[in-house]
Amino acid sequence: MSVQDHFRQCKNLGDYLKTLPSNVLQELFSYPAACLVIFRESLTKLAQLYVLRILYADQVLPSPVLKNWVSTSYVEDYKLAVNTLNSLKIWNESAMPGGLTGWMLNQTFRHNLKIGLLGGGAPWTKSKQMEADLKPKAVSDLDAYALQRWEALLHYLADTERAQQSESVSRDAVVTLAHAGLMETEGERLPTITKEGFQFLLLDTASQVWYFVIKYLETVDSKGLKLSECLAFLFALSMDTIGKDYSTDGFSEPMQQFMQNLREFGLIYQRSRKAGRFYPTKLAENLFSRTRRIALDTDKQKTGFIVVETNYRLYAYSDSELQLALVGMFTEFLYRLPNVVVGVLTRDSVNQAMRNGITSEQIITFLRIHAHEEMNKTSGNLSNPLPPSVNDQIQIWETERNRLKYTPGALYNQFLTHHDYEVVRDYAQKIGVLAHANDQRRTVVVYLSGHDEVRKFWKKHSKGG
Repeated sequence: MSVQDHFRQCKNLGDYLKTLPSNVLQELFSYPAACLVIFRESLTKLAQLYVLRILYADQVLPSPVLKNWVSTSYVEDYKLAVNTLNSLKIWNESAMPGGLTGWMLNQTFRHNLKIGLLGGGAPWTKSKQMEADLKPKAVSDLDAYALQRWEALLHYLADTERAQQSESVSRDAVVTLAHAGLMETEGERLPTITKEGFQFLLLDTASQVWYFVIKYLETVDSKGLKLSECLAFLFALSMDTIGKDYSTDGFSEPMQQFMQNLREFGLIYQRSRKAGRFYPTKLAENLFSRTRRIALDTDKQKTGFIVVETNYRLYAYSDSELQLALVGMFTEFLYRLPNVVVGVLTRDSVNQAMRNGITSEQIITFLRIHAHEEMNKTSGNLSNPLPPSVNDQIQIWETERNRLKYTPGALYNQFLTHHDYEVVRDYAQKIGVLAHANDQRRTVVVYLSGHDEVRKFWKKHSKGG
């Protein structure tokens, strides 16, 4: 599945949970934090209302009664709410006397959602017994650490000569990058970035983290971890307080290893594996939020660094090798000064990016997100400060590439007689696989999907003739 397909099918937490097996969902319902996050971030407003209204109804409620709670003008919202609650196994259908069907909340979900909403139950960490940290981490320090770790991962992906950076990225991270389709490996050669990898690099940080973590979770079974336990940890992590430390006591050895992976990705901070405490970062804070926005309190994140002029000149005010590598994917650099790199957007540079799988929308979005504050001040369009001529030209260059559509096919020629040519042509047209035919040159082109069938027909016809 490509990066774009992933975001079409798995845009939010609700979409992701619908892809999980029923037994994993049932295991998740045993964690109060998981139930609370699912309630907040996966359900529509109407579905949330249904859950709250029947939370203390310990009996099956007839479906006509539930439907009557919604006016006829909101019937589509009702169908969406019912479908969501069904697909997430939050409520179960039951038969009632008289042939009616009814609904009842999943008992495990009900019990633990009450705990999540009202409090109670056992704490998820043993932080109360933990001594105060003698060197507590400030939020700004955590933000800088998260950005450093995440950029190390991106730099490994973007840098084709990654041998020098290989020590900063673990084998688990490389396996996840390959599993996600962002890199490919052949034998003992260094991994190489794929088209999906180029698309991934131009996403915003929140979308990158979401995609990468989901792909990482697909690999936890092979590491001896339970998917439900890892998800529950991430759910609890997303509701923790940034700047507060939490104890690692009581977690199993596999979960300790899971924390080390999160530490490498920048979702948590630990001084060392034996430190006995960890700090969540903002990369984990809004991981499951509907908005999924990440605002790190660092100078690099707070200010844009790109200025684009109407003559397609681009100025990148940055000394970050990663940021310059990303800009260089669609820009022709002219010269580099101590604090700025000057380049130009050309047809060739943009087409090269598009050959790598990057779309015009991704380029424009990247330039818009990282636009320098001076561009935002001078532009009349705050939502897109790019000059309209540049915006339109990038889209035109993509349109030029899409004028021709390449379709794999098979060519049939060198017919001995015109009759033989007509037989093959008519048969291909009859079964709907004829792509092109030229009567004068006696050539037939069929779609690759029908090549085997046409070939068998031609062999049979030749022998019969």
